[in-house]
Amino acid sequence: MKNSGGKPRAGAVRKSKKGAQVGTGGHGRKALEGRGPTPKAEDRDYHPAGKAKALRERAAAKAELRGGRDSTPRGASGASRRAKSGDESEIVTGRNSVLEALRADIPATTLYVAARVEFDDRMKEILSIATRRNLPMLEVMRPELDRLAGRDAVHQGVALKVPPYEYAHPGDLLDRTIRSGQTPLFVALDGITDPRNLGAIIRSTAAFGGQGVIVPQRRSVGMTASAWKTSAGAAARTPVAMASNLTRTLQDFKKAGVFVLGLDGGGDTSLPGLSFADRPVVIVVGSEGKGLSRLVTETCDAVVSIPISASTESLNAGIAASVTLYEIAKLRAEGAR
Repeated sequence: MKNSGGKPRAGAVRKSKKGAQVGTGGHGRKALEGRGPTPKAEDRDYHPAGKAKALRERAAAKAELRGGRDSTPRGASGASRRAKSGDESEIVTGRNSVLEALRADIPATTLYVAARVEFDDRMKEILSIATRRNLPMLEVMRPELDRLAGRDAVHQGVALKVPPYEYAHPGDLLDRTIRSGQTPLFVALDGITDPRNLGAIIRSTAAFGGQGVIVPQRRSVGMTASAWKTSAGAAARTPVAMASNLTRTLQDFKKAGVFVLGLDGGGDTSLPGLSFADRPVVIVVGSEGKGLSRLVTETCDAVVSIPISASTESLNAGIAASVTLYEIAKLRAEGAR
């Protein structure tokens, strides 16, 4: 029944043509209930993060079936590419660096390989060595590998998790070289803080017959993933020693008959034709900004300069060390003829 205005009375229910009720304020309690909190991206099967998680879980299961150790991936953070906060492990990236580390039997814990990575001879050998060593391998998506490697690293589709670097003792390094019958040739770093310089110096030391690199414990770069990468694998063959006091270590080397040569643009000894290149030598390289420290300079038997064009202010520390190592290696080769 309608009221005098022709409108439905309050509370009346209007029927549709098919009998459905309209204007009830809802079609049941379930229609008013929410669906709950939104699942995390990695818990959604259709989401890229969810697919990556599933891939990691499958790879981890396969690793366990092979008898591998715990292979749950851990994120990387920080400039030194720590595997996790509080975890001192390093992430070595790049095919050359990873391959050399595996060849040298570095005690790695996990090999990360990008999904759909392009295979070359290096990758084949990497996988072959990892399989032979029963090393846990994880196939991860590119974004995950980018995160593990770090912002500026070029991982080339592969990364290796390695335990903290074990530094040699400078004295043991010298004793070992003497016992082997080699003429000592070392490079010591004084105030160098760029890991790329360390990596380049390690590479040059290995290339020109040096037996090791010495870094001070304080105010100096250490063996980080960036140094590993720049060394192009040479860090797996060339030991790095850590000196608690660089000046004292150099004095001990002098007592053992090793000549201490400092590199400085204002040095009074010219590098070409260095007269005592055939003797036991430790080359000390200072930072580009401050150069050699005062105590180290006073400890040097000679301060050597490299002749360069007047238009060039100075040489990069890694390049200066490389030039000096080459000159000494050349003079030694000439003297052996």
